[in-house]
Amino acid sequence: LRRVLAYSMNNQLGFMVVGVGIGTPLGLDGAVAHAFADILFKALLFMSMGAVLLRVGTVNGSELGGLYKSMPLTAGLCMVGAASISAFPLFSAFATKSLILEAAAREGHWVSFLFLLFASAGVFHHAGIKIPFFAFFAHDSGIRCEEAPRNMLVAMGLAAALCVGIGVFPEALYAILPYSVAFDPYTTTHVVTQLQLLTWSALAFSVLVRTGIYPPELRSVNLDFDWIHRKFLPAVTARAWGTLERSWECLNGLLARQFEILIRALSRHHGPHGKLAATWPTGSMVLWVTVLLAACLIFYYL
Repeated sequence: LRRVLAYSMNNQLGFMVVGVGIGTPLGLDGAVAHAFADILFKALLFMSMGAVLLRVGTVNGSELGGLYKSMPLTAGLCMVGAASISAFPLFSAFATKSLILEAAAREGHWVSFLFLLFASAGVFHHAGIKIPFFAFFAHDSGIRCEEAPRNMLVAMGLAAALCVGIGVFPEALYAILPYSVAFDPYTTTHVVTQLQLLTWSALAFSVLVRTGIYPPELRSVNLDFDWIHRKFLPAVTARAWGTLERSWECLNGLLARQFEILIRALSRHHGPHGKLAATWPTGSMVLWVTVLLAACLIFYYL
């Protein structure tokens, strides 16, 4: 489940990048505000999963469930974080995401606006529902443990209070943004649109779970992009290097054999028993010297 939270960062960073890409004061304010809110609710969710890991020893969704009976306070604080990341009205992300959505709408970036709406529904399903549902509800795993330590509850309580505080009083956050914001997120249009997204996303999740279409939480290995550079590329590199080494050994052996053949051939002519090492009579040598001198004189005077 911590991996789910880590992946959900991509969704939140996408909102910030869109806000910066729009480039208007409202879009930039939205990116800054959402970055601040994301730190709070993501920290709250990570702390809640850390408390589960401390008490249970695992955060695998396939091994959890029913922990609300043993850790009700942690479950409640986790749901505050889930509501915040899902942008429920009166929670922090609703006040910050609305800035980015409004900036996209004002500039006429309707394709980006629709993608942002789709991403809002997706993060509710991916993190807002999955984290608390599989950890604290779903089927009863039979695990019974102690509540989170008091210091953890205090830290999660502070983060939850800030998430709710920003959602209820967004003007306090708007007042410290880079540009002055004249924006009210709690208009009928914004609230109804967001509630529709959340309702339909929750309904889709419920129907899929009830009908058994939703994939059950099973022990499995989920390959991510890191697998490419952790497993695939090292394996391919090792195999390619092995092939290269074997090819070099074959080539080196072939060259060595050819070099030995060349040495033997040269040895037959230039070795101690070769033709060039044989002794010649003095008369024959004088004859050849005379012939060469005569040839030089003839070519010189022609």
